[in-house]
Amino acid sequence: MGESITGLKRSHMCCHVNETMIGQEVTVMGWVQRRRDLGQLIFIALRDRTGLVQIAIDGNTAPKEIFEKAETVRSEYTLAVRGIVTARTEGNINPNMKTGKIEIIASELRILSESETTPFQIEDNITVKDDLRLKYRYLDLRRPCQLKNIVLRHQVVQALRAFLNNEGFLEIETPILGKSTPEGARDYLVPSRVHPGNFYGLPQSPQLYKQLLMVSGMDRYYQIAKCFRDEDLRADRQPEFTQVDMELSFIDVDDIIDINERLMQKVFKDIMNVDVQLPLQRMTYKEAMERFGSDKPDVRFGMELVNISDVVAGTDFVVFKSALEAGGSVRAINAKGCGSFPRKKIDSLVEFVKTYRAKGLAWIVVNEDGSLKSQIAKFFTPEKLQEIVDKMEGKPGDLILICADQDKVVFDSLGALRLELSKMLELTRPDDFRFLWITEFPMLEWDEEENRFVAVHHPFTAPMDEDLELLDTNPGAVRAKAYDIVLNGVEMGGGSMRINDPALQDRMFHALGFTEEKARESFGFLMDAYKFGAPPHGGMAYGLDRMVMLMLKLDGLTVKLTYEKGLLMEAATRGDGDTGENITHNVMGISGIPDKISYKERLVVTGEAFIRPSDFEALKDTLRDGNGEPYKNGRNLAAGSVRLLDCGACKD
Repeated sequence: MGESITGLKRSHMCCHVNETMIGQEVTVMGWVQRRRDLGQLIFIALRDRTGLVQIAIDGNTAPKEIFEKAETVRSEYTLAVRGIVTARTEGNINPNMKTGKIEIIASELRILSESETTPFQIEDNITVKDDLRLKYRYLDLRRPCQLKNIVLRHQVVQALRAFLNNEGFLEIETPILGKSTPEGARDYLVPSRVHPGNFYGLPQSPQLYKQLLMVSGMDRYYQIAKCFRDEDLRADRQPEFTQVDMELSFIDVDDIIDINERLMQKVFKDIMNVDVQLPLQRMTYKEAMERFGSDKPDVRFGMELVNISDVVAGTDFVVFKSALEAGGSVRAINAKGCGSFPRKKIDSLVEFVKTYRAKGLAWIVVNEDGSLKSQIAKFFTPEKLQEIVDKMEGKPGDLILICADQDKVVFDSLGALRLELSKMLELTRPDDFRFLWITEFPMLEWDEEENRFVAVHHPFTAPMDEDLELLDTNPGAVRAKAYDIVLNGVEMGGGSMRINDPALQDRMFHALGFTEEKARESFGFLMDAYKFGAPPHGGMAYGLDRMVMLMLKLDGLTVKLTYEKGLLMEAATRGDGDTGENITHNVMGISGIPDKISYKERLVVTGEAFIRPSDFEALKDTLRDGNGEPYKNGRNLAAGSVRLLDCGACKD
């Protein structure tokens, strides 16, 4: 049984004890990192959030009771120690410890609690499976590298708050349980106990709330907001995430960009000691796609896309000819110095772009003697091949990679290929922070499945003034007053100016295919608010975890920075097969989950919510799909589909 802490008060954190305190009595508390027994001398490395300090217990001078107790101490025991700070002898100074010049000679030692042998070492640079770390996430978070992540995230939030407070923003919380509205992704739904058959929608963002706050006259709002989106996972996306959200009144695009540039400059200087030069580079969406094949380009390296459609127009090579006749394009990148790639490696690049729906990849190698080698050489004259190389500014040793298809396929394929090559060639450094604004996004895009235009951002984004006339005649050509801030090829945040004119908002709903009844059903509260004088307003939102990910120089958010997901895993039951796996990954947003998790109760999964079987039986007759039809197995319910997990496929 552990000893009581009564009568002892911690005087210092472990790493706050230093050589200026030599001769003083201190009391420290923490976990045992390691214990060294040298016979009559025992050393204990005690760890808390700040780091390590060495405790020394000398059997020749220490009370017998303390020495015997120290002999029983093992790793991860929690201790309280009182003692005198003493300088280490010259030969015992440890330059790798912040407290390496001192140690504490223990005069009192209490074992507050014991520990079993941990399933992995509590230290950095361990080799252990993710599922084991996540099962014991509370132990994983004891490791210094994980603690560093938590501390950095805390510091970033404090820096963000300090800057925005100084700029006159009000921090205002908005509801978590609210009305489900059609936005960019699917909602997570929460069934109401007191209103059977009705659901709350968890917020995908505080978008509508913050616009109403602007109508309320709050002028400048921000919030560190929890958001929930039921969408496919990526390395830098999770279904539950934290958003740095803001909205401002009586401003334009340049005002928002100015504030956010200064915000990034302040945060990166205070936290990372990185000087961000202002103003940041700006690039239109069209230019970004033409040059980099991406609306979030990594501009730390070149290898830009070049349109060679004019050069190859009129050729008989069927791949290029058919792409151009179908309204597509032929574009290429020049992989400098990659002409020495073996054929097998080039073939792997061809297979890579096929995952982006490209049918293949043509290539031209510029040999060291200036001669050309290509698998499409027989379809072109030597002069035409050389013309392509000249257009690409090819030099001896270069590898030119060509893709022909519809523009979207070409952009996706070559945009991803240049990133893949940059990793292979190690063209970038994680500590090279290159910011970029992408502006003038398309307002609308055509959805083949729904056979209508959908908003690229959301229905409240304001169109460019000069494109207003196109909204009714050519909606696909309308550009938006929208902007993203990109860092090293990652979209870190984005926003837009909002529509504040009710008549223009009605035109936007019409362009999106909303009937007047549907628009009022979904957004009537906002439309009514606009009748009472809505100021010009716009906003911005950052993915906080993405921001921290980039500061930590990580490749992806395979695991959240805290362990709530590990606790949620016990509630998110799963069964065998793909269905169970997808459900768990949608809820968890992490990798390395074991194939089965024991649970007590079968659940019904709607794609948005987990419902107890008893609730489902009571509600199923009142549930309606997106067309208002009664629920039938396999039919859409709201934004997701209802599936019943088979209890027999799972553990009891």
